Formats: sequence, C-alpha cells, structure tokens
Amino acid sequence: MKRLTRRTILAVAPAALAFGGPLLAPLPVRAAKQYGPGVTDDEIKIGNTAPYSGPASNYSTIWKCEAHYYEMINAQGGINGRKINFISYDDAYSPPKTVEMTRKLVEQDQVLAIAGGAGTPTNSAIWKYMNEHKVPQLFVATGATKWDDPKAHPWTIGFQPNYQSEGRIYAAYILKNKPDAKIGVLYQDDDFGKDYLKGVVDGLGDEAEAIIKVKATYETTDPTVDSQVVQMKSAGCDVFVNTAINKFAAQAIRKAAELEWKPLHILSGIGNSVAGTLKPAGFEASKGIITDFFLKDPTDPQWKDDPGYKWWLGFMNKWYPEGDKNDQLNAFGPTQAGVVVHVLKACGDELTREKVMKQAANTHELSLPMLLPGITVNTTPTDFAPVKQVQLARFNGERWELFGPILTGAVG
Repeated sequence: MKRLTRRTILAVAPAALAFGGPLLAPLPVRAAKQYGPGVTDDEIKIGNTAPYSGPASNYSTIWKCEAHYYEMINAQGGINGRKINFISYDDAYSPPKTVEMTRKLVEQDQVLAIAGGAGTPTNSAIWKYMNEHKVPQLFVATGATKWDDPKAHPWTIGFQPNYQSEGRIYAAYILKNKPDAKIGVLYQDDDFGKDYLKGVVDGLGDEAEAIIKVKATYETTDPTVDSQVVQMKSAGCDVFVNTAINKFAAQAIRKAAELEWKPLHILSGIGNSVAGTLKPAGFEASKGIITDFFLKDPTDPQWKDDPGYKWWLGFMNKWYPEGDKNDQLNAFGPTQAGVVVHVLKACGDELTREKVMKQAANTHELSLPMLLPGITVNTTPTDFAPVKQVQLARFNGERWELFGPILTGAVG
C-alpha cells in the first residue's frame, strides 16, 4: 500500500492584546464556526484513492500533481488560514481495494470529503457507500454520465466532460466527414467504456446498426488489444473509435501501424496524452488521429504567451519539477484540485459536509488557468456536470492542433 500524504499544520500563537487607549467601537462579531469531520482551526483533511500501481498507473501523475498543488496552497496560507492535509492511497485501479481504502479514509482518517478520486469502476464501487454515509465524493476523475445524478446520489458530483457527450461528438464528426463509414469501436467492458459506446450509437442514430461493424471490448487485465484491432481490419472497418485508457490506446495505435491499417482514427479524450499514449505508440503511427480537449495541451506552442499556461509552467517548475511538462495529465491535476480549493474557500468557516456539497453544486462560470478559452466550470443543484464542452484536435506527427468551434454533445 502506498500513501501520499501532504500534511502541514499551521501553529497559531494567541494574538497579543494591546490596551493603548479606549475601545471606541465593538469588534465585529464573526459567525460561529461549524466543522465537520477532518476540520479544525488549523486543518482541513481530504482524501482519495488513485492508481499509483496497476494497469492505469500512468495516470498517477494527476494525483502527484494535485498533492503538490495543495502544498502550494498551504504555502500561500491555506484555505482561510487552514492547511490542507491531503491523504491519497493506492487502489491499483482495483474496485475492492478502492472500497477498502475509502473506508479507511472515512472511518479511520476521518476526512471531510473524498476529492478527485480516479476511475469509473473504482468510483462506482464506493458510490453507494459515499451517499449512504453522506460524505462528499467531489469532482471524480471520470466522465461517466452517472455522476450527474443529484436526485438519487446527492453526495457525488462529476468533473470532466462525460463520455456519452464525447461519443456523440465523435459520431457527428464521422457522419459529416465519412458518411459511408464502416466503424469499429474499442471500449473497456464496464460503465466507462459502455458510456462511450452509447454516445457513439446515439449520435449515429438510425445509421448506427448499419455502419458499426465491430464492437470490441477489453478487460484491464488483458495483456494486449492486438486481436481486437486485427478483427476490425479484417471486417473492413475504415473508422476506428478508440476509447481505451492510455496503455491499451497506445497498443491499438501501434498494432494498426504494424498492420498498415489506416482508418480515420478517433481517440477519446481519456487516452490522448502525448506522454502517456502517443509517445509510447510512436509519433509517426499517431499522425492524423482525431481527439478532443477541454484543457490546454502543454505541447501546443500557441499557449506560450498565454497567462494561464505561464502560471501552470511556473507551478510545475517550482512545485513539481520532476513532472513531465509534455503530459496533459499534469494540466488536469491542478485544474481538478483548483475546483476543490474554490469550493472549500467558498465554505468560509462553515466547513461541514453539507456545506461542501452545497457549494460544489453552486459553482458558476469558474475559469481556471488551463481550461481552454470559452470553457468554464458550472454547476447547479440540478446539474452535477461541471465541464460540458470540448474542442476537436488533430495530431500532426509532433503535437495536437486544435480545430473547429467549442462543442457540446447533448445527452438526453
């Protein structure tokens, strides 16, 4: 078990009282402090689980980056004077381990909230537990549509664009650019992958049954996805919708190149990291792939003079110098953590679990340094989907190039 703990407690000395003259006016009366578990005058304890090992371990830089972001916030004075104690355990992308570690966070560590936990199958494993125990499950690092369910699951809120909306956007692009397509879809055999598939199918509408020739699944325990790629080529597919996590997405790109199979290749936002997917797959093999972004890609030179990018680069240089500056996952981490900090600050001295969820559900037009221009974070008590928009991009053999307008894939 691996534990990444970022704990700094501010020692507060009693203020000295000066009696140099008459008291001319009463001091303002502050509202009484209200604290939930994990909160003191000096500390706010939050936690999560993440895949520091296992098949999704190359995503672990997100939470290493978040830990450093919270260190930075603490160095700046914390949240209204309270330092963040961030406890992150390794769940190896294994749902049973997620359950075990989450129970430890809630029942032993007594965290105020779970923030930014990783993965659809892993968050699904604790979804019921978190809501039964009324513990905030904030801004989960997964785009499953199910997280936008404030009526049935009021203690869980999503973060990134949901997978069904992405799938609809891919379908619209295919219908416009290759209406006679023969499509193969690769997806993880769980709620995460099925969300992407549903989005593509719904987006294609009446055309779906005729033009989707292969629906190929994989398990995270599979050694490769080579056979699925071979199946698609053999079926005559000329469009490949690749919704796999980084490890398997890279395998699929490499295998397609080995087979000299050159379909219109659409790679999901979950697997489009230059460092995590395209570099292992090979830049030449990745040339021409289409994807979508809601964050600025650090490898895109158009951002070199952008204030948000400059802030991020300064953050990385000072607080996470060992982090890969070509990896967009390191833009995801401080963006997600930034929303958590925004919510905690908005709670003021009322740091209860109920107040945290109320503030999380009332975030309006929040702009963060690495969000693409025109994309902001928005929630309401009936809308638990904070980020809803993306922009398409194409890999030119060296980097992603954005094109087209900001898009929203409606889900209904």
